Amino acid sequence: MRSDSPLADRPVDMDALATLPAVGLDALNAASELLVRTDRKYVIPLDDLAPMLMGVPGLRVLEIDGRRKSRYESTYLDTTDLTSWAASAHPRRRRWKARTRLYADTGECWLEVKTRGTRGVTVKERLRYDVASRDEISVEAADWVRERLVAAGSPEIDPRGLVATLTTSYRRTTLLLPAGAGRATIDFDLSWTSASGRAEAGNVLVVETKSAGRTAGPLDRTLWQLGHRPARISKYGTGLSLLTPELPGNRWHRVTTRHLAATLRVTEGAAA
Repeated sequence: MRSDSPLADRPVDMDALATLPAVGLDALNAASELLVRTDRKYVIPLDDLAPMLMGVPGLRVLEIDGRRKSRYESTYLDTTDLTSWAASAHPRRRRWKARTRLYADTGECWLEVKTRGTRGVTVKERLRYDVASRDEISVEAADWVRERLVAAGSPEIDPRGLVATLTTSYRRTTLLLPAGAGRATIDFDLSWTSASGRAEAGNVLVVETKSAGRTAGPLDRTLWQLGHRPARISKYGTGLSLLTPELPGNRWHRVTTRHLAATLRVTEGAAA
């Protein structure tokens, strides 16, 4: 379930990031690791990138080996009847996602389980993973995944029964917000691939702010001033609904018909 065309074939111009001072990975994690956090997501046009950055003095951008943009590929693992997707599409209190994430620039791979903690807080736990097993839950990792799902209130899920349902590809830039206000990610060149087809988001950015508390940070407030409000977008939920014709209506219909419609390209799938 891999992308047929490389991300480099359709780059989005992100030159506005070049003016920001850099921060290294160790310093970023020391200031704002945030594996337990409050997330807010926004879908904005590329033209709003520069005004967004200028609206928050003191921003720094993650730089690793001279790179400010990193290539990611995430493969989502779900039950054959899409239990994880359904829990988010028609929101239920007990939600979870299992995925592998490949850092394509380095070949580093992780297995991640995201669950919904108390008061809506996202909890993400991760395990170093063999890239050769990224389309499945290995025998060695099954108990680790099961422990996290049981703790999240989903003991009925058998990790060994999870299958690859969707792969997302994108580039990411990470920002460190000033004064301990958290961090943010900017995703672009976003595409989805499944057994049913392929979709590409075009010239839009998915901005996600991440803070330790529930109070909005300076980047959130700048986005609000630019006319943007948090959007219900999930890379997994949105992509699977776009590419799977038999899925029922869901909470991502608004983002696909309003925020993504102008630049979205779908080959086969539900929205083609």
